[in-house]
Amino acid sequence: MSVNKVIKRITTSTIRDMKHRGEKISMLTAYDYSTAKILDQAGVEILLVGDSAANVFAGFETTLPITLDNMIYHASAVARGAHRAMVIADLPFGEYQGATDDAYKAAVRMMKESGVHALKMEGGEEIIDNIKKIVQSGIPVCGHLGLTPQSIYKFGDFGVRAKEDAEAQKLKADALALQEAGCFAVVLEKIPASLATEVSKSLDIPTIGIGAGNGCDGQVLVVNDMLGITQEFKPKFLRQYVNLFDEITKAAQAYVADVKSGDYPNESEQY
Repeated sequence: MSVNKVIKRITTSTIRDMKHRGEKISMLTAYDYSTAKILDQAGVEILLVGDSAANVFAGFETTLPITLDNMIYHASAVARGAHRAMVIADLPFGEYQGATDDAYKAAVRMMKESGVHALKMEGGEEIIDNIKKIVQSGIPVCGHLGLTPQSIYKFGDFGVRAKEDAEAQKLKADALALQEAGCFAVVLEKIPASLATEVSKSLDIPTIGIGAGNGCDGQVLVVNDMLGITQEFKPKFLRQYVNLFDEITKAAQAYVADVKSGDYPNESEQY
């Protein structure tokens, strides 16, 4: 007798329960079907279709150039590859910082056309009305505070944020405002570990850290960085689990050599 094993999808309530149990949450970025499928089977709870695709896939210096159409393309591919993981997609720069109705329309379009399960938006009080409108419509939203890459030209660099008291106090107020607005989680990027721990303890919703220490409820990394595909980006918080840049280079060089020598394809590799 065959038994069909039901795969239980990770949801907003799943990660909320994980926080309350003290179980850490794993998140990695993904931008394509094949990678999403691998990460999903590896047990990653959340796949983030980050606007960092602008950097690692398109080669832009910042995340600003990526469009809503671009993000829908990447997000739909990831959604098709993930059968267990929750899939969150970034709303790109310019789609939600203005009029509430425009932000709502962009959010609805992303959800309808990509098949993701939630959205991520950068900022606090400045966009709180837009977040409320989107959440009230039934779309889950993950906040993002600290170093917010879409605001990089305002910051001037990719340094640690909220080191000074005024910015730290604003971040704490923004985190509470995001929770009150209905966000189910918040990403804390590149802030002092002590501040991230304090914020995590003050919230009922999970925090996901990147460069924010181990006091957060979960962690996220850009998959190209942790796999060692990206070579020029090596911040203090990044742990590289494998060096695929070298491995892929060696494989490609071996392929070139085999083709030029006539060794590939051999008799067993042709029809």
